[in-house]
Amino acid sequence: MSTKTTETILITGASGHFGGLVLTHLTEALGVPPSQIVATSRNPANLSEWAAKGVQTRKADYNDPETLHEAFKGAERLLLVSTDSLEGGVRLAQHLRAVEAAKAAGVEHIFYTSLPEAEDSLISFAPDHLGTENAIKASGLKWTFLRNSWYCENLLYTIPGALASGTLYTATGEGKLAYIPRKDLALAAASALVATSGVDNQTFTLTGEEALTVEAVAHLISEKLHKPIAVVQVPPEAIIEGAKSHGLPESVAVMFASFDVATKAGQLGAVTSDFEKLTGKSPQPFAAWLDENVALFS
Repeated sequence: MSTKTTETILITGASGHFGGLVLTHLTEALGVPPSQIVATSRNPANLSEWAAKGVQTRKADYNDPETLHEAFKGAERLLLVSTDSLEGGVRLAQHLRAVEAAKAAGVEHIFYTSLPEAEDSLISFAPDHLGTENAIKASGLKWTFLRNSWYCENLLYTIPGALASGTLYTATGEGKLAYIPRKDLALAAASALVATSGVDNQTFTLTGEEALTVEAVAHLISEKLHKPIAVVQVPPEAIIEGAKSHGLPESVAVMFASFDVATKAGQLGAVTSDFEKLTGKSPQPFAAWLDENVALFS
């Protein structure tokens, strides 16, 4: 696909890990002039380093629609980074406000970070993503859905505890996950944002180059750190009860269990070439990512 656009690009959630990486890729790897980029956050002060580089920074609060209307003005391409609000219905309501504001502000194209198999996913918050995709389509604007597979970094939620206890409890069975680094997913988003063809009204499922079982991942990490991890398969109900025993609310416990259920059902194990279509390169292999980031687990 050809690059690159001269249209104004806006990144929501730009002070977060993902949004910040997209900005880095746009300005450094893809050579987009900072003056062509708008970065938004609930607290623009957190974007001061980007403002110093010439990026336009604005306040955009999903719970305050007026800030969205103002923030989105003048932007032609908008990357809607899904929010981290997990309470029932909150995230979808936030996204719907953003879509409405984007249309009112004259945005022409929305790029949205979704999840694999949004139509059928067993992950508890999948309806938020599917509802957002449907709203974007219904808006009449051009759209691109970036269905991001599991971040390698998601392992930081489970592996440190498993290393400490020596046991990793999972309900994934023989299901596999096509792990991909966050930085690669951000590169794919940045590449889509600058593309002048090949992305309009398209869905990309962005995955790693291989899918691994939980046992395989645990074995690789165990070997790297020279610490044993015993993988124990349990029913989803045990995952829920275990999470609750560590003080997590039931809704969050159910969410974590749903990750395993979806994995066991094969919904996170697909391997596609979509990352290469957008970036022209292969994603970083899991083993190479682990070599670079092993200190995160120790």
